[in-house]
Amino acid sequence: MNRRETMDGLRRSPKVDVCVLGGGINGLSVFRELALQGVNVLLVEKDDYCSGASAALSRMVHGGLRYLENGEFSLVQESLVERDRLLRNAPHYVAPLPTTVPIFDVFSGLANGIVRFLGLTRRPSRRGAIAIKTGLGIYDFLTRKRALMPKHQFRGRKATLDKWPALNPAIRNSATYYDAWVSHPERIGIELLGDGLSAGANAKALNYATVEQMGAGEFLLRDRVSGETLAIQPRLVINATGGWIDIANGALFPQEARPAPLMGGTKGSHLIIDSAGLRDMLDGHMIYYENEDGRICILFPYLGKVLVGSTDIRVDDPGTVRCEADERDYILQSLAFVLPGIKIRPEEIVFQFAGVRPLPASKDSFTGRIPRDHFCTVLEGSNGAPPVLCMIGGKWTTFRSFGEMAADMALERLGVTRRVDTAERAIGGGRVFPKDGKGWVRALAASTGISADRTALLFARYGTDAEDVARFIAAAPDHPLPHAGYSVRELIHLIRSEAVEHLDDLLTRRTTLAITGELSLAMAEAVLDVLAAEKGWPAQRVPEERGRFLTLMGERHGVTEQSLSARNEQRSELCETTARSG
Repeated sequence: MNRRETMDGLRRSPKVDVCVLGGGINGLSVFRELALQGVNVLLVEKDDYCSGASAALSRMVHGGLRYLENGEFSLVQESLVERDRLLRNAPHYVAPLPTTVPIFDVFSGLANGIVRFLGLTRRPSRRGAIAIKTGLGIYDFLTRKRALMPKHQFRGRKATLDKWPALNPAIRNSATYYDAWVSHPERIGIELLGDGLSAGANAKALNYATVEQMGAGEFLLRDRVSGETLAIQPRLVINATGGWIDIANGALFPQEARPAPLMGGTKGSHLIIDSAGLRDMLDGHMIYYENEDGRICILFPYLGKVLVGSTDIRVDDPGTVRCEADERDYILQSLAFVLPGIKIRPEEIVFQFAGVRPLPASKDSFTGRIPRDHFCTVLEGSNGAPPVLCMIGGKWTTFRSFGEMAADMALERLGVTRRVDTAERAIGGGRVFPKDGKGWVRALAASTGISADRTALLFARYGTDAEDVARFIAAAPDHPLPHAGYSVRELIHLIRSEAVEHLDDLLTRRTTLAITGELSLAMAEAVLDVLAAEKGWPAQRVPEERGRFLTLMGERHGVTEQSLSARNEQRSELCETTARSG
């Protein structure tokens, strides 16, 4: 992931078979697919890898139970197959999640669900026990041959309230089924990138870079880090920019030849809540519930906190999305509906995020009816320009199969035969994943001299890739960062091996420090010092980067400099209390 080597290589040989635009999960997936087939492929991402919608998902890996009433059976079946593949191929980050649906009616939504399925109405409605039972029966049927997880079960009102006494007492039943969740989605993106780059010199990638049309089949590649530019000549461009597809097409085609809009994304916002009572009450389950307006919401334990969301609002500009105050109020109101006794204080909201679902253009008045499926369309170039293959739609769960689809279309255009299948290919730290995780940790701890507790933490963060991290840490003196659970050597390893260019790359994507609310101002400044030293930044760059990061945290994630400073005091008080009690 060396920028200088990548730029020098392209300057020497500007012709590439495929240029993939967009380093989100779908772009990384098709890049990996093509790289493994030996294709000369270049990936270009205008910001950081997985920094857009791919960092703002609900952290669910699921079949899409509610898509059944839209008649999207093939999408649900594909999603369930890919969910189960991720459970096998990325066991370090993807795990089963018991999911419970509170039910407040018996027949509600049944007739409306039928006419919605037939396309006769688009009015959302609550779903009753019969409609949910039917959907879960289909879910079980579609997974019957693999049977990786238990079938669904129904509970009556008493059994439900005995297990979750905080639920709305108006409940009639509950149903529990199994889907899955992903702990570190951005890290899976980085692992896909690494898998593609490991294919050899035929694969190259740049974050913080842009591409624009120059004419006669040439495109201008601009490195936003160094400011350098050079011309590249791709045979095919794949536009995998998600919610930015139409914007990217504007840079790829002359104005007179720009295609009609292809995207019509909607925004989903989420909150991360630090409430031990709420987390413990969930008992390890996701609560998959309907708000009073029929909108589906989710609530589940996430890395020691609680994730709750989401909204579904049309957006025009994907670059400006953030969780607005009215969305935060809506999410909290939905939480108060399903758990009326739970009160969330403002300071318990430790992080918020929003992303754009890359949905196809649609005039449907109800966003929930816009298809969630994915497809590719090819826009032919003119005057020597290469064709542009646009990846439309898609959901996080199906990134592998969507990447496979786009890659196969590209391979056909290039006249290249597929030689590697990724369906059962393990991802990153999921490779050679041990059945006995504790034994693996003990062996690594013994061979590196790192404590067993620290090694277990690395295993939880990186899977079997923890071996590389642990050996790097052990190779030189190391010391911990303040209240972070990370060390200087661990961060240096990430900086050197994972294309880190800004502080937010480290704190919001390569690690989970920001999203879990663990980040304090002292911690951020300590990490900034490590990053600046490793990058060799001049002195004036450090306050600029600090200001950039704090602005981003405040505007995009609702975390102000004042709240980060307050966490300094909280961490110090906790340390003092722990020391006294010890």
